[in-house]
Amino acid sequence: MLSLWPAADSGVSTTDGLCLSAVTFVPEIHLYLAEDPTLLWARMEAHSGRPLAPPYWASAWAGGQALARYILDHPETVAGRRVLDIAAGSGLVAIAAARAGAASVVANDIDQYAIAAVRANALANGVEIDICADDLLDEADVGAEVILTGDGLYEQPLARRVLGFLSRQADRGLLVLVGDPDRGHVEDRVLDLVATYRHPHAGPAEDHQRRTSSVFRARSARR
Repeated sequence: MLSLWPAADSGVSTTDGLCLSAVTFVPEIHLYLAEDPTLLWARMEAHSGRPLAPPYWASAWAGGQALARYILDHPETVAGRRVLDIAAGSGLVAIAAARAGAASVVANDIDQYAIAAVRANALANGVEIDICADDLLDEADVGAEVILTGDGLYEQPLARRVLGFLSRQADRGLLVLVGDPDRGHVEDRVLDLVATYRHPHAGPAEDHQRRTSSVFRARSARR
């Protein structure tokens, strides 16, 4: 794997196209973010000699920023509870949950580079986060009390699986929160609107036309 991260005691804040930066809408949290995600992706593929998934973990996506903001402003949603962050990416939402006093936080992503990003970003923010690299979307019991996903509905096939998983967890009585900047895959039959934020230019350049992001709660079909 391409080494993207500085040593913990190096004092270096910029490495391999990543810069430790305050998140636009959640400045309490700092992440290693790509200066140019496309260039970073090309460099990673050149190094590995094979096609790689886009480095989504190297950006602070608008939906994740909205959900992280909501958690920090409403710490009672996670305080003292076991939290699972699905499609964690950079770990932004997981870090917010840890900062808000969650009893434990597991960040889940199937991209090994994302796993490295979560570890580096957790260290940079002084929080402890456990890692799970398994695909959990078909699992019934994931051992959590709160499920979070920031910007996990970015394409239709994935959104369908994620919404199914979230709905099943809500049916089990778990608190399930989703952040999304109106990418077009939110289903009213599954999600109830909780909050909407206005945020000029949050997230990577391709999201700058999106001036609002929302937080939703998954509805139990058994209610």
